[in-house]
Amino acid sequence: MTVGPETPGVRCAARSLFKIFLSCIGWRKKSRDDLSNLMDVARSADLIDARAASMMEGVAQVGETRVRDIMIPRSQMIGINKDDGWEDAIKTIANNGHSRYPVMDENLSVVGVLLAKDMLAREGEKAGDNEDKSEGNEFVLQDLIRPAVFIPESKRLNTLLEEFKRSRNHMAIVVDEYGGVSGLITIEDVVEQIVGDIADEHDAEAVEDIRYHDGQWLINGATSLDDFNRHFSTQINGREGTVAGLVIRNVGHLPRKGDSVEVNNFVFTVTRADNRRIYQLAVIAPQDVDANN
Repeated sequence: MTVGPETPGVRCAARSLFKIFLSCIGWRKKSRDDLSNLMDVARSADLIDARAASMMEGVAQVGETRVRDIMIPRSQMIGINKDDGWEDAIKTIANNGHSRYPVMDENLSVVGVLLAKDMLAREGEKAGDNEDKSEGNEFVLQDLIRPAVFIPESKRLNTLLEEFKRSRNHMAIVVDEYGGVSGLITIEDVVEQIVGDIADEHDAEAVEDIRYHDGQWLINGATSLDDFNRHFSTQINGREGTVAGLVIRNVGHLPRKGDSVEVNNFVFTVTRADNRRIYQLAVIAPQDVDANN
């Protein structure tokens, strides 16, 4: 029997998939189970590839996932002090490569957001006017700070994505039930829940599975335990086979960004992850470990 676009079963499956795609943002648990089953059937029948199925399941997850599940925790936020000098702010931007930074006051409260492009545009104005750097204090950070958007930890990602699209903001500051800052989230964090990890030009530097940066080791989650043991001259055993699998087993569940666990005196902290996998971890090794740099 030849199966083609006009086959009744194929048309029925296509209609079902289309309806699911339109409505899955608001789906509940039962519908999520139905979606997963249908994705399995569609993949088996070669109606869609694994990547497309994963994205559709990611869309469904966005409707159920809350900001607290994927936000960058406060301890990992890279911010700029509102009283920083111009050169200090430029240095922070150059060293980290982000496009947006929370601006904090002396009490570590977020007072706004600074866009790197605003700084660069003003830097260009200074160069164009041939101003002496000693006169750069005319260009104070307060002139460039934009209002911050504050959202609760409990907000669902589908709602946040609509707000990002409507307001054209790309970053929001997350606050807890008492109004304190608990983290931040960007539009990239939300989109990655659908399409998976998005590598940018700064991530391209991390092509090696294991590399040393700023006092800690950065390790891809898919790095094999054999490679890890060879690099650190250790003998950590794990049936999972990868560093991410080792961490998940010791945590007991799929950890979120910022979660840490200690294994054999190594401290593993998740730095990039979504609801399905761990992409990168920061690792602090014991002082007596002989790492192969």
